[in-house]
Amino acid sequence: MTAAAMNRFDSLPSAPVGERVAVVALVLAVHCGVMLAWLMQPQPPSIAVSEMSVSIATQQAVVAQAQPEPPKPQPRIERAEKPLSKQPVQEAEAVPQPVAEPPLQTVVAPPAAAAPVIDSAPDYKAAYLNNPRPAYPMVARRMGWEGRVVLNVEVLAEGSCGGVSVFQSSGHDVLDNAALRTVKGWRFMPASRAGHPVTQWFKVPIQFSLKENEA
Repeated sequence: MTAAAMNRFDSLPSAPVGERVAVVALVLAVHCGVMLAWLMQPQPPSIAVSEMSVSIATQQAVVAQAQPEPPKPQPRIERAEKPLSKQPVQEAEAVPQPVAEPPLQTVVAPPAAAAPVIDSAPDYKAAYLNNPRPAYPMVARRMGWEGRVVLNVEVLAEGSCGGVSVFQSSGHDVLDNAALRTVKGWRFMPASRAGHPVTQWFKVPIQFSLKENEA
């Protein structure tokens, strides 16, 4: 019991013994409760601090472990030099010299003989020949066909027609055939060379026109 509690107890008026005992018991109970509550408060956990002891010997050991060991010298391997193999010397092949060929002689062909000059060409228009004009085919008149045919005629030395063919067609067979039939029966004045009649091919044009025929 504290001194303050005792003073309070002494200052109380005199009471019966039973009441005093009850008061004292009550005060003790209050103090005991306070002490018990204080003891039951949670205490903060204690943190254990571990100390690290560092010594010079430890640092030297760490430094000694950190330094790498110098590499051991490797034994030097000497390579034996291989002797150079002698390559066979290739002999230069003899190149045959070209044989000079004799120059080719150019053969000049003799000039061709000039063709004899024709004094006069064949003629079929002379009045005394009396060569008739080709008859205009009836089918060509009805169809209105016109055209120009060129015949290739062989005039013999005696003036007759040796051969005849169509050199350029009129575009209509009926007109071409009419011209062929007519010219085959014509008489010609043959070509002459050096004053003598000769056989000669020449071209005879024949025009088929409806207007001229009507006139």
